[in-house]
Amino acid sequence: MRTHAASLYLYELSCYSSVTMFDILVYLYETYYRPEACPEPAALARKLSAVGFDDFEICEAIDWLTGLTEMAGEELADVVASTGTRYYVDEEYNELGSAAIGFIQFLESAKLLTPLQREIVIERALAVDESPVTLSKLKIIVLMMMWSQNKEPDALIFDDLFGSDDEQIPRQLH
Repeated sequence: MRTHAASLYLYELSCYSSVTMFDILVYLYETYYRPEACPEPAALARKLSAVGFDDFEICEAIDWLTGLTEMAGEELADVVASTGTRYYVDEEYNELGSAAIGFIQFLESAKLLTPLQREIVIERALAVDESPVTLSKLKIIVLMMMWSQNKEPDALIFDDLFGSDDEQIPRQLH
């Protein structure tokens, strides 16, 4: 299930654009079952280059993954204990867009993301040089966050991550 769905998504993404950092992230998800199986950054860069990825995109992906690792390692006690509603400041709303925020809220309301995971996803989405973040890229961010925590998405979230997208319609919570 894992490789087939991710491969279909990678094919879909590649049909619409040249190779991006997100293609590399999906490749890493498919190739390395656990993040600790990934080689160190220098060796990983050589392997990705040998496979044919562009050096600039490799650097972007490694930098993004480093930020993911750093964010996951931070102690965010206030977020872990959070039971309230997450409000987005204007900058976050403008950078993420309503579709991404709706999807994040959907995942959290379905108990598929914890408040800490939500904050990691938001931080990593804001680190992407794109505004607003497309729903397809946000789904890869969620997938990579789960991968970095050695969590395999259950069937429901997997379908949402790799099902068809309708970028025009934000998710409704009710």
